[in-house]
This record gives sequence, C-alpha cells and structure tokens, in this order.
Amino acid sequence: MAARLIALLLCSLPVLALAEEAAGDRQQRQERATALQDEAQARRQQADDLFESRQKACADKFFVNSCVEDARSEHLATIREARRLENEGAALERVVREEEAQAAELVRQEKARQKEAELAVRQAETTAARQADEAAIGARLTDKERKAAEGAQRKAAEAEKQRQKQARHAAKLEKKKQQAAGQ
Repeated sequence: MAARLIALLLCSLPVLALAEEAAGDRQQRQERATALQDEAQARRQQADDLFESRQKACADKFFVNSCVEDARSEHLATIREARRLENEGAALERVVREEEAQAAELVRQEKARQKEAELAVRQAETTAARQADEAAIGARLTDKERKAAEGAQRKAAEAEKQRQKQARHAAKLEKKKQQAAGQ
C-alpha cells in the first residue's frame, strides 16, 4: 500500500516541477508586460508634454492652425503607439494570468489525485485492519465456544461421576441396612 503511494507521489513530481519551471517563464513575461505598460505611460506623458510645448510654440507662428494640426498629428501617432504598447502589455498580462490559473488548476488536480490515492490507501489499510480484527474476534469466539463445550463436557462427566459415586454410596448404605436388619 505504501509502495503505491510512494510511486504515485514520484509520478506527480514532474507535474509540480513543470509548474515551477513555467512560473519562472511567466514571471519574465509578466515583467515584460509591466515594462511595456510603463514605457507606454512614459511615451504618453512625453507626447502630452511635447504637444503642450508645441502648441505654445505654434502661438508665435504665422500659420498657427497648421502648426497645431501638425503637432496634434504627431501627438496622435505617439498616443497610438503608446496604446499599442499598452494593449500588448495587457495581452501579455492576460496570457500570464490564464497560464497561472491553468497551472494552479493542474496543481489542484494533482493534489486532489494524491489525496484520493492516500485516501484509497488508508481505506485499504483500515479495511485490512478491520478484517484482521474481525478474524481475531472470530478466532477468540471459536476458542471460547470450544472451551465452553469442553467445560460443559467436563461438568457433565463430573456430574455423572458424582451421580455414580452417590449411587454406589446409596447401594452400600442399603446393603449395610439389609445386613444390619438381617442380623
């Protein structure tokens, strides 16, 4: 029973090791996702600052609207790039979270299998112990019954001996009475 449990535990080690190995890879991707989102935030802030300074610079120019439109176009292009980076980072984070959930589910299932196997082993051991106890009780009862039967036979034999002894004694007394009456 214990050998099966040990074998089951040894078989589950690769699953747990694989989960730990994947955790390192997930950590790297999580860091990359965070870096992408941080970079996107920095680019967005830089684009906003640049747009604001260019708007102020455009106020001094002759073609103000054209200058502001050019600044807005550059700002939008930078913002779009920042959004793309944010989306890429968010997608990476989603993938990492899904993988973590799957890994946690695998670990949970593996633990459930181990627990189930341990329970089966314990139940088998309990059943075997119960059967051994029942067999011992049965043997004790059989032994008690045998001893009781022997005791009953012995009592019957002793009672028969006692009856015969009393009968002999009564016959002896009767014989003495007859001899005493005949004299």
